[in-house]
Amino acid sequence: MHTMWKGTISFGLVNIPVKMHAATENKDVKLRNLHKECQTPVKYQKVCPNCNREIENDEIVKAYEYAKNKFVVLDDEELENLKKEQTDKAVEIMDFVNLDEIDPIYFEKSYYLSPNEGGAKSYGLLRSALEDTGKIGIAKMMIRSKEQLAVIRIYQNTLVVETIHYPDEVRDVKDVPNVPAENNPEEKELETAKMLIDQMSAEFDPEKYHDEYRTALMDLIEAKKNGDEVTTAEEKQTPDNVTNLMDALQESLNRAQKDTKPKAKRKKATAQKEKKKVAE
Repeated sequence: MHTMWKGTISFGLVNIPVKMHAATENKDVKLRNLHKECQTPVKYQKVCPNCNREIENDEIVKAYEYAKNKFVVLDDEELENLKKEQTDKAVEIMDFVNLDEIDPIYFEKSYYLSPNEGGAKSYGLLRSALEDTGKIGIAKMMIRSKEQLAVIRIYQNTLVVETIHYPDEVRDVKDVPNVPAENNPEEKELETAKMLIDQMSAEFDPEKYHDEYRTALMDLIEAKKNGDEVTTAEEKQTPDNVTNLMDALQESLNRAQKDTKPKAKRKKATAQKEKKKVAE
């Protein structure tokens, strides 16, 4: 399993060297955009609308737009120094809380933690302490250039980091339109709804749920592939410099001939007039 971060988790005077690994993966079927005419993958370019040209990555800088078309430019060195200051810090557990005190809306992404060299004993200590107390740890850590609020808990005998949103990242529910202020259902309707919930209640078994759209999409792709309903992008035509040069030369020659024909006729007519004058 790929290690995406190495660091130290600490609580009190206990330091745990750990490695972090992504606990989940995106299984979405990625579809490419092709040009309908030639079946070639579409290329997206970075273009400056002011200079009206494509630009390279080394021409791009990062900036914060604090007002319309007003920017504060931040260079890479400044950002790296700021990031390093935070990354080099140990991830310190600030508080221990109950898991059910955190609403699921705060949860973002999950990562597995494994002990790094020399960390197995302290890893086991934290795991046992969390297990016996039923608590989870609240900590801050730098992940991909962002300081994340996170919880540290146990999942199937493994320590897990769950990144969670800061309070100001969760939008105010008061901004949601058309939410009724009170519940005023009919008694009979409410009883029927409760009976339905009771009949459909079950223990959570994640294995029974499947992405039916992804399965159907992959079946369609396989069927089209096995039925030879596939397409190949046209190879980009390489300019033939010899042919282009010959075309250019021929076109130039044609133009030159057009320009010289009238001159030749005029010279011939002038010569005939001069010859007639001499004869007279």
